[in-house]
Amino acid sequence: MRNTGLLIMLLALISVHCTKNEKTGDQISTKDIAVTEKLFGLEFIKAERDSMLQGVNSNLESYRKIHDFSLENKIPPALVFNPIPPGFQPDLQSRPVQWPIPVKVSMPEDINELAFYSVAELSALIRNRQISSMELTRFFIERLEKYSDTLQCLVTLTPEVALEQARMADEEISQGGYRGPLHGIPYGIKDLFAHPDYPTSWGAMPFKDQVINEKAAVIRKLEDAGAVMVAKLTLGALAMGDVWYGGKTRNPWNMEQGSSGSSAGSAAATAAGLLPFAIGTETWGSIVSPSNRCGVTGLRPTFGRVSRAGAMALSWSMDKGGPICRSALDCGIVFQAITGHDPADPSTLDVPFNYASMKDLSSLKIAYLSFLFNDDQDNRENDSLSLETFKKLGIQPEKLDLPDSIPVEALALILDTEAAAAFDDLTRSKQDDLLMRQGRNAWPNYFRQSRFIPAVEYIQANRIRSLLINKVNELVREYDVIISPTFGGDQMLMTNLTGHPCLVMPNGFTEHGSPASICLLGNLFEEGTLIEVARHYQLATEFEDQHPPCFQ
Repeated sequence: MRNTGLLIMLLALISVHCTKNEKTGDQISTKDIAVTEKLFGLEFIKAERDSMLQGVNSNLESYRKIHDFSLENKIPPALVFNPIPPGFQPDLQSRPVQWPIPVKVSMPEDINELAFYSVAELSALIRNRQISSMELTRFFIERLEKYSDTLQCLVTLTPEVALEQARMADEEISQGGYRGPLHGIPYGIKDLFAHPDYPTSWGAMPFKDQVINEKAAVIRKLEDAGAVMVAKLTLGALAMGDVWYGGKTRNPWNMEQGSSGSSAGSAAATAAGLLPFAIGTETWGSIVSPSNRCGVTGLRPTFGRVSRAGAMALSWSMDKGGPICRSALDCGIVFQAITGHDPADPSTLDVPFNYASMKDLSSLKIAYLSFLFNDDQDNRENDSLSLETFKKLGIQPEKLDLPDSIPVEALALILDTEAAAAFDDLTRSKQDDLLMRQGRNAWPNYFRQSRFIPAVEYIQANRIRSLLINKVNELVREYDVIISPTFGGDQMLMTNLTGHPCLVMPNGFTEHGSPASICLLGNLFEEGTLIEVARHYQLATEFEDQHPPCFQ
């Protein structure tokens, strides 16, 4: 049998030599093999190195051909990640959804107060024709024009599309063709979703003027729901952090602080009342972290719930799109519109979204990650008060620990490997030098060092991931919801790897006056339960009704 495993593992070192080799015709030597062995904990004798040398150089020619083959970012691997563990059966029965949208909503005396009306409230105003979509759209366009430079949250304003969609919405509604609670509602979207009429920059200088001639599935679905796209919002370059090619997106509560990332603009614009809601994405914290920082409610859905067609790929097995809003109810309304199977994204799963309002939560079985609440973490006081609020809502949360027998942190190499593959052309072309962030903890360095992750280790990590999915599912399925601090331990990475959904919502402020949050974890495909539990919490508190003073 050939030394195929080693040959694959050698790809990392060999790829580093390829630029030189392609110019000079140099070949891999037995000395190169000996050096590489140290990286992977292997040791061969001279005869074994001599035997494999011809095969290694033969593979080198294959690597060159792969490098010469043009691959667009949107081309996925042939392998598709599925978060459903063996024996798990999702609820496939679709039931009607009745959102508890307020019936009596009045226009404010000061029109500026509309900036912080919820999606549900705005939908009532539009349906009752107290305000037109055109008026509302112009209102939010003006808010963006006034404040977006302050927050550095806007990449592209889209007034042409917005005003035409608003005009159509008004015409349809006037003729009795009301599509639902998003009809006529303006929104913004993270600038990694493509629209053929505008650049899709991915937040990165090398792609600043890139125009992708397709409309992302999420945009199409929101268009079908009657929503009005008014802006493409900032993201940290290539979906990391809050630094993009135009600057650093700010936290509207504390302008000295970044809004966190990578859905930086989506969270900041929503928190500041520049938009009723926005769409973000998460691979590892990119909805959760900016929602926490900016004091908004974010929903990270089950993996495979929302199509990524027309969106930048960072990690094919971890990327997830979801809503960032001012309330859990709004998240549910938006999520219902964007979820569903899409043939253009083979990872999407045909599982219906169900939601039912409840009079109280006493029938639910809820746990909390006690070991994180006991840690000396920054938001301990607010989190403890949140637990008390849940108890007042009729919940008796049980203590729960997550599995600690699996090296979760080590599995982050799955993301690193997939990201390096997604942007391999950027690394090879040296255009990664154009990215604003160039430090040790920035993408250019991560992409380069990930070239030294062996293919075998990537496969092994995914095998361990299968065990993690089973263990987490065994624990989570015993409960309807699990309450957790937003940060602390491995829960965020763990649940991003397993594909479980999460909702994060404000629960107070830090000692420095910035918002803080609490996190709800759910079973696969049970976003409806997360939304309802969060809605009851928000009815019992006022955190989601507090807004940054500078933007009121």
